Amino acid sequence: MNPDVDLSVVIPAYNEERRLAHTLARVAGHLRTTPLSWEVVVVDDGSADGTAAVAAGEPGVRVLRLPANHGKGRAVREGVLATTGRQVLVCDADLATPIEDLDGLRAALADGADAAVGSRAVPGARIEARQPWPRELAGVLANVLIRLLVVPGVADTQCGFKLFDGDRARAVFRTGRVAGWGADAEILHAFLARGWRVREVPVRWSHRRDSKVRAHQYLVTLGEVLLIPLRGAVAVRDAGVAAGFLLLSFLLYAHLWADPWNRYLTDGGQDQNQWEWFFAVTAHNLTNLDGLLFTTLQNHPDGVNLMANTAMLGLSVPLAPLTLTLGPSITWAVVLTFGLAATGAAWYALFLRHLTRSWQAAAVGALVCAFAPPVVSHANAHPNLVVLFVIPLIIGRLLLLAGRAHVTRDGLVLGLLISYQVYLGEEALLLAATGLAVFAAAYTMVCPDTARAALRPLAAGLALAATTGLALTGPALVFQFAGPQSYASLIHGPAGNDVRALVEHAGRSLAGDAGVAASLSMNLTEQNAFFGWPLLILTCGIVIWLRRRAVVLALAAVIAGSALLSLGPEIVFYGWRTGIPGPWLVMSRLPLFESVVESRFTMVCVPAIGALLAIAADHALAAARALPRTPVRVLLCLALTQALLPLAPTPIAAADRAPAPAFFAGGVWREHVRPGRSLVTAPPPDAADATPLRWQVAAGLGFPLVEGYFAGPYGPERQGVYGAPPRATSGLLREVRDTGRVPRVTAEHRASARADLAFWRADAVVLGPHDRQAALHATLTALLGPGRQVAGVWVWNVRAIVQPSTAPGLS
Repeated sequence: MNPDVDLSVVIPAYNEERRLAHTLARVAGHLRTTPLSWEVVVVDDGSADGTAAVAAGEPGVRVLRLPANHGKGRAVREGVLATTGRQVLVCDADLATPIEDLDGLRAALADGADAAVGSRAVPGARIEARQPWPRELAGVLANVLIRLLVVPGVADTQCGFKLFDGDRARAVFRTGRVAGWGADAEILHAFLARGWRVREVPVRWSHRRDSKVRAHQYLVTLGEVLLIPLRGAVAVRDAGVAAGFLLLSFLLYAHLWADPWNRYLTDGGQDQNQWEWFFAVTAHNLTNLDGLLFTTLQNHPDGVNLMANTAMLGLSVPLAPLTLTLGPSITWAVVLTFGLAATGAAWYALFLRHLTRSWQAAAVGALVCAFAPPVVSHANAHPNLVVLFVIPLIIGRLLLLAGRAHVTRDGLVLGLLISYQVYLGEEALLLAATGLAVFAAAYTMVCPDTARAALRPLAAGLALAATTGLALTGPALVFQFAGPQSYASLIHGPAGNDVRALVEHAGRSLAGDAGVAASLSMNLTEQNAFFGWPLLILTCGIVIWLRRRAVVLALAAVIAGSALLSLGPEIVFYGWRTGIPGPWLVMSRLPLFESVVESRFTMVCVPAIGALLAIAADHALAAARALPRTPVRVLLCLALTQALLPLAPTPIAAADRAPAPAFFAGGVWREHVRPGRSLVTAPPPDAADATPLRWQVAAGLGFPLVEGYFAGPYGPERQGVYGAPPRATSGLLREVRDTGRVPRVTAEHRASARADLAFWRADAVVLGPHDRQAALHATLTALLGPGRQVAGVWVWNVRAIVQPSTAPGLS
């Protein structure tokens, strides 16, 4: 770069002999009124007229002649690469946008943008002479496709008036491949892919009657645009990062993928059986045109409110063909593996576009977001807290709203994203919203002027998003909270983190102690902290180092606030109940929050820590480029290794599980259960043992089960609990299962059994393979008389002893 040139102007020209002199005179005349040092480069793209001679006759103009006509994209690329200025303006030879509008573009670069795009589609733009309506319609459709496929967030990529940072422009144009009109989209796509900031600036624009754009070129441009995402080192690099996340995810689930049809994640308790049932029942309901929000296939006859459970309709519905073809076990493995990888890729894209200039820094931050200890803990059993790829998309759309460019469009898209997240997992959305509220409050305190400027577009966009979201989710949410089998709040008891849990390592991490981690958590799927001392020290150091950046202070507030909420209603310090109330004591009484497991608020810390690491790595890499002889890169690698390597997870444990008995898998059950009647397993499924749900799936969901493993109401206040309110018979059978002791069965027990079987509308009681089978068999024989051994199970036909018309509680 020549430090003496402030601005280089590139004008591509093809057969522009008649109007080029006027354009150059206007450009030079305006630039002479500015204090800038400048140059003008005209690229003659193989013209057949006197274009080159006209350009050569203007003082201060350099002419590049291409031997043949290659297209506007090639001409602009050759011109930009020949420039030397600190900034590069590319404008069309017809000067459809007046050169005087350059000031607005320069202001955008001065405000931090790397590229300022003259736009006819943002508020403030003025169209002084319109195109014919067919051409205008074609342009609108082309811009919509370009935004969807290549340049999200930029409404007008084709206006021929763009200003770039000179060094970045030359770096990007050097990699360009598109020779035609699609080059504009290619260059802006490359800027965004590198995380560089692109801003649209309203300009004046007038259609020129002798425009060189012909109708067929819209189709040619569309073809060029479709190939852009598949080209170039940036696309390969980003695809490589995404592939890396997918590989790590497969390694994490290696034991499951060894035989996904017959393996079970052992640390997840009974959750895999429950989730596979959710996937199967959604596919079943779609196939049979039943409602997606309710079923009586579990907890017969009362049923289950699927919207009030984690049925994850946002994935179980589109993946129903996979479930029907290969089974819910494959769907389970695919959702966990690909969902985790997609989450990492989404955080990477967000960081690269809005937070860092280095892809390596963005990848480091995204790696933490996808594979931090709390996330890996939930990866044993909770897809709704692992498949989080929509959350970064929501945050990205909020940032675009704050940029004030396209409030209506961004508000609508935000509403769509929030609606989709509702159908993926509402708890994750609530946690994210809480973290974003803390971030917004902290950022407002640090940068009130910036926050004030963003308030109006954010408020308008959020209002539009809320309207869109209510339209798309309102009926489902009403059903969730007021429909059959809805509940008020989910009871889980105090579940705060011990302070020690924040600094220890997870049980299945490289540096973890399984015993220590178990003593500090509810179970293996709820190890919701365990960041380790090295990472927390590094995080604090980053905050101190970069404390002048408002975003760093706001992220620090999110980490501190979320960690404090995760400690629960009373602060516990290394096992000592301090008696000090935590802020959760108040917050837990708010609507919606009463159902949240408070230790999960450390999940909010995860992306905030990932963002801080990305920012710090970006700064360090920039320093390394500026000071190549210093060991900055080595120090960065050492710090990250020290903090992150101890957290690396070992593959999630999985084991073989017994196949479903032939009674279920072979269809023998049809001889014992009539349509509309239920089957009672001994004992009925619950949170302690949900194996019968798998048997029911193996039977094609051909019969309903009584009770089950789900969230539903209990008692007159309809408090949420896991499972159905126990009846006398199911309680008796569970006591035998848990103790192995055969009780003395009385006439009262038999009367209760008749009443319960009538309420359940049961045709058969089935005892499948079980560790306590002998005790359960003896108890059932005393209750119901002798059973029959059929196809690997014991069966009691109870049709004869059930009298539904006189049974108490029959509905």
